[in-house]
Amino acid sequence: MPTDIFDRELRALRRDRAFGTGPELFLHERALDDCLERLALVRRQFKSALLIGCPNPDWSNRLKEVVEAVETADPGPLFARAAGGICIAEDRWAPPERAYDLVLSIGTLDTVNDLPRALQAIRASLAEDSLFIGAIAGGQGLPQLRLAMHIADQAIGGSSPHVHPRVEAGSLSPLLTACGFIMPVVDVDRVQVSYETLESLVTDLRRMGATNILKRRSRKPLLREAKSAAEAAFRSAGDGSRTVETFEILHFAAWTPSD
Repeated sequence: MPTDIFDRELRALRRDRAFGTGPELFLHERALDDCLERLALVRRQFKSALLIGCPNPDWSNRLKEVVEAVETADPGPLFARAAGGICIAEDRWAPPERAYDLVLSIGTLDTVNDLPRALQAIRASLAEDSLFIGAIAGGQGLPQLRLAMHIADQAIGGSSPHVHPRVEAGSLSPLLTACGFIMPVVDVDRVQVSYETLESLVTDLRRMGATNILKRRSRKPLLREAKSAAEAAFRSAGDGSRTVETFEILHFAAWTPSD
């Protein structure tokens, strides 16, 4: 059995903490808007949908504009409860089979330990000729943060995993096909955001529930020397006052075969 990459309990806790502080949703809202625009182009009426990842309880109401009935699920207990849904770990979830004709997943599948198993569960939950659509963090995101943490490690002569591994755009479509989907489409959206400091970027990541949940992460806070090196590296990557960081979102859509 493969070793878990992510700490599942910490994943849920980080989402609960984001709920408590008030989540930062600009990337999530962007991803949802993209999905809703794509759904508006599909010439059919969906009857039953599952929304996985619901940091805004109003999302299910927005989805009801194109779907008759919507159920919600989230890896964070507080997000799930606020949306009137269930709390799940997508790769340890036994969904009702063929229960939905639409599954929409926003911003959670990049932190499951067994992504193929999660996709297979979603596939099992979908009826024939049904749509799976959503967004996931891409492999080329956060280059300035990655560089800053690498320099922090160099400053103290150590090495510790800080940034999550991500799914590459070129591998997502074949993975969807291998998990039983057909006609997969993957688009890349790179969003550039400027920050005054590294800490302001990390604050946004905390409020997205997107900080380090790797099982092999260091349990110790950054030493002052390492933190100063990381902050200086992040600052020097910009114009002296602000640094542009890039978030990568992979938008995807795929269908289940018709019997």
